[in-house]
Amino acid sequence: MQNSFQGRVALTPESNYLKMPRKKSEEKAEEKKEEKLEAQIEEENIEEELKEEKETKNKKSEKEDLGDSKTTLTPLEDYLKCGTYLGTKVITPGMRQFVYKRRNDGLAVLNTSLIDEKLKEAIDYISEFAPEDITVVCKREAGWKAVQLFSELTGIRAFTKKYPAGIITNTKLPTFFETDLMIVCDPWVDKNALSDANRLNIPVVGLCDANNLTAGISRIVPCNNKSNKSLALVFYILTREYCKKRKIKIKLPPIDEFAGEKIEEVKVKIDKKKEKKKAEEKKKDEKKIEQRLKPVKEGV
Repeated sequence: MQNSFQGRVALTPESNYLKMPRKKSEEKAEEKKEEKLEAQIEEENIEEELKEEKETKNKKSEKEDLGDSKTTLTPLEDYLKCGTYLGTKVITPGMRQFVYKRRNDGLAVLNTSLIDEKLKEAIDYISEFAPEDITVVCKREAGWKAVQLFSELTGIRAFTKKYPAGIITNTKLPTFFETDLMIVCDPWVDKNALSDANRLNIPVVGLCDANNLTAGISRIVPCNNKSNKSLALVFYILTREYCKKRKIKIKLPPIDEFAGEKIEEVKVKIDKKKEKKKAEEKKKDEKKIEQRLKPVKEGV
């Protein structure tokens, strides 16, 4: 009896000893498998996150640089080509919101997407008025050709060279007339028209450069209002969109006729600084991937 009992006692610890390492090894193997799966899932999640970040960055940069041709009135390159984006060295408080940056020579650079956005808003507003209820004033010679052509095509009354002060306020004048909307090409140069409109609480749409005061202007269109090419582009778009919205059938002449000279197609130069920035961002993204994957790889 004693021998059999001792034999049994001797066998049980040996059997347990043999079984234990097997269980541990199996558990370790399972743990390793789980760790590997977790590491793979983490890697995939990190890669997906980084891909999404890159896509959003690329979309933002594309919209900032070129804009979406489907939603803009004209490709944003046209505002560069015609110099519509170029402001002055002086920037007034009211126009600061439309300035993107200053150039090395001190000139303000207007935000092209805001130019397009505000021009679109102005067109929607102007289109609510009939041609006989609108008056356009442009004393600056650079805009005479564009304004005259705009007037001929749309039937809107226009004053170039000189605006007779009091023509809409003094009822005794033989040339007196009433108007519901005033468009000025420069609030400073066309200040007589602006003051007359303000006196009668007539809304004013103003083409404003960086140096213009915006007091008394109901709708601001930020643009270079000193260049014939810039004003040609603005009035070309205004004519096209106004006639579309009011269903006025016209044969729209080319933009060259609004400018009074040929506007050459200038290819937008690729900024080397932008290319460098993009390359640097790429490197940074690659480093981020390496840093984020390092602890995962080390854990495996």
